[in-house]
Amino acid sequence: MAKSLEENGPRAPAAEGSLSGTRESLAPGPDAAAADELSSLGSDSETNGFAERRIDKFGFIVGSQGAEGAPCPLLHRLEEVPLEVLRQRESKWLDMLNNWDKWMAKKHKKIRLRCQKGIPPSLRGRAWQYLSGGKVKLQQNPGKFDELDMSPGDPKWLDVIERDLHRQFPFHEMFVSRGGHGQQDLFRVLKAYTLYRPEEGYCQAQAPIAAVLLMHMPAEQAFWCLVQICEKYLPGYYSEKLEAIQLDGEILFSLLQKVSPVAHKHLSQQKVDPLLYMTEWFMCAFSRTLPWSSVLRVWDMFFCEGVKIIFRVGLVLLKQALGSPEKVRGCQGQYETIERLRSLSPKVMQEAFLVQEVVELPVTERQIEREHLIQLRRWQETRGELQCPSPPRLHGAKAILEAEPGPRPSLQPSPSIRLPPDAPLSGSKGKSKASKQVQKEPREPARESGQQGRPPTPSQAKAAAAAGDASAPQDAPAQDPAPQDSAHHRSRESLTSQESEDTYL
Repeated sequence: MAKSLEENGPRAPAAEGSLSGTRESLAPGPDAAAADELSSLGSDSETNGFAERRIDKFGFIVGSQGAEGAPCPLLHRLEEVPLEVLRQRESKWLDMLNNWDKWMAKKHKKIRLRCQKGIPPSLRGRAWQYLSGGKVKLQQNPGKFDELDMSPGDPKWLDVIERDLHRQFPFHEMFVSRGGHGQQDLFRVLKAYTLYRPEEGYCQAQAPIAAVLLMHMPAEQAFWCLVQICEKYLPGYYSEKLEAIQLDGEILFSLLQKVSPVAHKHLSQQKVDPLLYMTEWFMCAFSRTLPWSSVLRVWDMFFCEGVKIIFRVGLVLLKQALGSPEKVRGCQGQYETIERLRSLSPKVMQEAFLVQEVVELPVTERQIEREHLIQLRRWQETRGELQCPSPPRLHGAKAILEAEPGPRPSLQPSPSIRLPPDAPLSGSKGKSKASKQVQKEPREPARESGQQGRPPTPSQAKAAAAAGDASAPQDAPAQDPAPQDSAHHRSRESLTSQESEDTYL
């Protein structure tokens, strides 16, 4: 259903490397043959010899950044943060995550400033889940992903997804091998979404989005974050006809007139349609465009502040590439202009420079929504009503929190280890006896060692609800929302939400 832009939208000649939505547009280039050769050696990088290769801190094989599907080959390294500063940031983020609802209600500006500084790598996956509302969606839908995971799926999407798996970051250690755990989890997440939203199906641009999420969290959490991106942050981007991305292209071009009149005039004179340069930027959230350190910083701000970050990044890139007479002088035709936007200056994409420009660019949610109404009215006047109208998008974590319907479960960190109620703790006879005593006398206050993995009694639940996040101990066991008989639904080859998100710390 969610077909390509080339099939359903304007058939403008796409620049090489842009995402038109077709399978051919992401077909492996000459360097990708090397990726396929590497991929055929085994199931994981650790088991097929890649442990001997140099892997950078992001998980990419050193020296392979120029390959198809990898991030920008330049400035791939992370700007080092002093260890003391990093530890301080981790401590502050842990405090926020352990008292998330209170921070969101009273100190959202502080959260936004800390996202602009960059989320500590050890807590990035967990923070993205909290910011996007994916954590809440998971708690509100226990066992849903397992149900979708065990379903056979629609054959018309399974083949398309299967063909796209090896094209997603083929030089990252998670996805380097065909049939490895990374590709298996990517298939599971994308297949589950086609079942969760059969009216949308699968769009190619969802694959890199899901892959980035899987680099930071287990498959179930990645699925719910993908749901939030598709439904709340970028609604309609991956639907049939791809009308939402076409509308946002016009919005971006209109905003460019205010941000950089020189760039706007040049693109107008050369008749460069926004779809020729912004489709892959927006639909993949720059994950296939920027150096990886810049990608992560952009995503940190995107999850907190919403789609305006994507617009700001696009406007900064356009302004820096074509924002002065000297810069446009060397772009005398449409081809040269597109080539300039494909080969952006390393300085423009460098993490510190780009983030500073994005933060300072005065483009607000109100301006974006005003332009959206204008462009929607023009669309209706020239093309009629939208064939696939999308719901209103929500601008970031604060808006998603306020729009969440019904009671929201209190977010608490999950324990690192879960044990069945009758499992004795090894190495301690006293603790084993205590566990049996709890089974015989469930109403008697249980000892800490025998209580691990058991749901709280009604009185304990009321007391915990009254106490709130502040009084809940950090290592308190969270109630397991998944049914007990769903254990056989989980894949043995990948982590699930039942296992601690601390694994990704």
